[in-house]
Amino acid sequence: MAVQKFVVACFDEEKTLFTAVKQVRKTGYKIHDVFTPMPIHGLDEAMGLRDTSLHTAGFIYAIAGTTTAFSFITWALTYDWPMDIGGKPFFSLPAWIPIMFELTVLFSAVGMVLTFCYLCQMAPFVKKDHFHLRATDDLFVMAIECTEKTDESEVSDFLSAIGAVEVTTQYKETGWWIGRYDKETTIFGKPVEPVVAQS
Repeated sequence: MAVQKFVVACFDEEKTLFTAVKQVRKTGYKIHDVFTPMPIHGLDEAMGLRDTSLHTAGFIYAIAGTTTAFSFITWALTYDWPMDIGGKPFFSLPAWIPIMFELTVLFSAVGMVLTFCYLCQMAPFVKKDHFHLRATDDLFVMAIECTEKTDESEVSDFLSAIGAVEVTTQYKETGWWIGRYDKETTIFGKPVEPVVAQS
């Protein structure tokens, strides 16, 4: 697993976090991610994130559902097993609309949920490193990626100056892997422990 170095700053107020995100971006440091205990309106714009394409994926899944329903019903009722139901023609599109609608909704809903889980790397037994456990409670956590040219002490001092209540340097796995939080993670029989250095 590839482990990367980060400077992690914790903020105790939403307003302070917003100001800090804007100042960090102006300074030129690369924000890996920001973790908050609740959704914050406008934070994605402050971080410079692009709009999600989930709605486009939902439209594609919906079209796939409609096409699947129309194709299967057409094949079943006009070619494979044509039936005379109340004198209707074999190709009776108005009678198929409810089924086409239901399959459209089904494909779109299930597809968007699975796509969301994939993009957010959420699934049963999927394990990811946490930068700070209180990010799900009462702290706003910002992780800044470090490169060979990054001066950690300079970044730490900068973050402290703009309102961070806690700044640490951490080595974290940025991807995900199969595992459980209640069991120790091992690679080739050796335990994997994140290295945390206080700045």
